[in-house]
Amino acid sequence: MLALGAALLMAAAAQARVTGLPDFTELVEDVGPAVVNIRVTQFGDQAENQLRQQNTDPDAQPSPYGQEDVPEFFRRFFGTPDGRGFSQPDRSGAGSGFIVDESGYVVTNHHVVDGADEIIVRLADRREFEAELVGSDPLSDIALLKIEAANLPALEWGDSGALRQGEWVIAIGSPFNFDQSVTAGIVSATGRSNANQAYVPFIQTDVAINRGNSGGPLLNMDGQVVGVNSWILSSSGGYIGLSFSIPADVAVSTTSQLREHGTVRRGLLGVQVGEVTRELAEALDLDRPVGALVNDVTDDSAAEEAGIEPGDIILAFNGQSIETWNDLPPLVGANPPGTEATVLVSRNGREREFDVVLHALEEDEQTLLGDEEEEPASSNVLGLAVENLGEDRRRRAEAPEGGVLVAEVESAAAWRAGIRPGDLILMINTRPIDGVDDFQDIVEDLPEGRAVALRVWRNGNTSFLAYTPDEGDMD
Repeated sequence: MLALGAALLMAAAAQARVTGLPDFTELVEDVGPAVVNIRVTQFGDQAENQLRQQNTDPDAQPSPYGQEDVPEFFRRFFGTPDGRGFSQPDRSGAGSGFIVDESGYVVTNHHVVDGADEIIVRLADRREFEAELVGSDPLSDIALLKIEAANLPALEWGDSGALRQGEWVIAIGSPFNFDQSVTAGIVSATGRSNANQAYVPFIQTDVAINRGNSGGPLLNMDGQVVGVNSWILSSSGGYIGLSFSIPADVAVSTTSQLREHGTVRRGLLGVQVGEVTRELAEALDLDRPVGALVNDVTDDSAAEEAGIEPGDIILAFNGQSIETWNDLPPLVGANPPGTEATVLVSRNGREREFDVVLHALEEDEQTLLGDEEEEPASSNVLGLAVENLGEDRRRRAEAPEGGVLVAEVESAAAWRAGIRPGDLILMINTRPIDGVDDFQDIVEDLPEGRAVALRVWRNGNTSFLAYTPDEGDMD
């Protein structure tokens, strides 16, 4: 009797698990008609010109998508590296999109329509329309199209900030031109970063995404768009369970600006930030690794005007906590220039708050420090042979004032931390360095056995590198 009772309970539990699985049929019937196929064409002469530019222009910007990791989209129109001297045929590709307004506004990815001369939108009922590109934003990989049609089925935006790990989601799109294909999975994580798109905290899912899915919607169980499918991580170019979508919150803000202005305006704080490692946290008097470490502050930027300095650790922006460095760019970029904000930082172990007025985002320039003979090394501490940097060389390299030049790296710990000959050390922990003598005096004041953080300038970029000196490195 007990055995029978236990068996019945197990069967009931199993049945509950089975019946608890979601049924997507009604959901797909409701939202499917608003998902579209997008076909793009680049005409022959234009394709040839762009191909030649990519092959010959040293200043041409590379695609943010690796050749093997492109989520779809015919290798950015150009699958082969050459072809000069021949007449180029028209090049075409396909992607997905979805209608967000019954008057004909369609959302897709920037990389789906980038460089296209003709964009054709095919609806679920097989009608086709030539689309106008309202605007496109490479930093978020979002594009907004307009077709001349009315009374169209449209999808509703959801709250991507409310997504939880393990939540069911579905994708609808046109992988390999198979229209209206549906795949399902769960939210694996949120807030994932991509170095090429720092302003997007991606949603990671295990939903099957392949070429042609790009630009299609990621939907929650209420049929709301919580993301725009963008890219996959793969060594083969095919789905392996790592799919990434642009959060709806980012897409809504971007499409709203594209619709109103045709472009996207983002605020700029004017800091270069990096990760706070365990050793950096120890060296900079933090209880744990948290926040975004300010490696550099741009001249005349919002951050400099407010008083933020290299070595500060940003803990919050406008009241929103910064757990890791990649939390900061999306929060700043979501605000237009002129926005007043508060920045909470940790400096020398104490918290301080600064009021900032964001500037407009613009590209930074980088310079290189050449490898020329300089003054002989005049100090050897921390396992580093350092020397003063001559003014002629500093001026030609456009290197910052102060610091000492690393001539040799003799400490294994310093080498593992990433310090290399040719680096310009500007700061130890939070103390600026003005030449070799100053460097030596600061090192003599350091306690033994603790990690040290060095602010390093290299090739136009600054960052903090931390290590615990080996025994004997302090001599």
